[in-house]
Amino acid sequence: MDAYTGFAKLYDLFMDNIPYDTWSEYLTGLLTEYGITDGIVLDLGCGTGTLTELLASKGYDMIGVDNSYDMLEEAMEKRIASGHDILYLMQDMREFELYGTVAAVVSICDSLNYITDYEDLVQVFSLVNNYLDPEGLFIFDLNTEQKFQTIADSTIAENRPEGSFIWENIYDEEAKINEYALTIFAPVEHGLYEKYEELHYERAYSLEEIRQALTEAGLEFITAYDAFTHNPPETDSERIYVIAREHGKKKKVEE
Repeated sequence: MDAYTGFAKLYDLFMDNIPYDTWSEYLTGLLTEYGITDGIVLDLGCGTGTLTELLASKGYDMIGVDNSYDMLEEAMEKRIASGHDILYLMQDMREFELYGTVAAVVSICDSLNYITDYEDLVQVFSLVNNYLDPEGLFIFDLNTEQKFQTIADSTIAENRPEGSFIWENIYDEEAKINEYALTIFAPVEHGLYEKYEELHYERAYSLEEIRQALTEAGLEFITAYDAFTHNPPETDSERIYVIAREHGKKKKVEE
């Protein structure tokens, strides 16, 4: 079962509890701290484009990459409504290609947790490093193992007139994989609903694994924060932000 097909139509509805404006302010604050106040920014795993739109409204030239056609359809409807000149590309982040380099790459809302193979993660990081400007910035967030342990063996359900979902969580401690079994009921017409079933898998990575993968990919690890703060991650942190930088292009140019 493909992820983010039927769910794409209801994604924004059921994610309306996420304070995207606050997330955007935090992210642009981090970009500004490292001197990225304009230029081209890639939103890797952009989904329905909510954050992409917010960054575009801040003056960044945005590119959005996602491998879900259905999610990108929603994003392009937002682009029509806003009039922002955003380039959307349907690509797998393990194989994405751009036309040139970018000032920064961001990947938010645990998109990188969906990369469940360590070598694939290194590949994604390597591509990011390849498409960043010299000393360009890479900012991403991750769900932590603490988060998956907290929601393990739990079921979340919500019923609204616009649609309903049942979200079951199973966490494999040994593999560090969290399985989301998602059942969606989307209204069709005349009181009828269409049922979709999807399986989502996310992997928990330790900060040490992330640092190692960044190093293997040629990126420079800068720091990590407990989400939405400037404090180091704690053992009970459920989401962390990682900041890394392109490493090597400037040196090669100088040589």
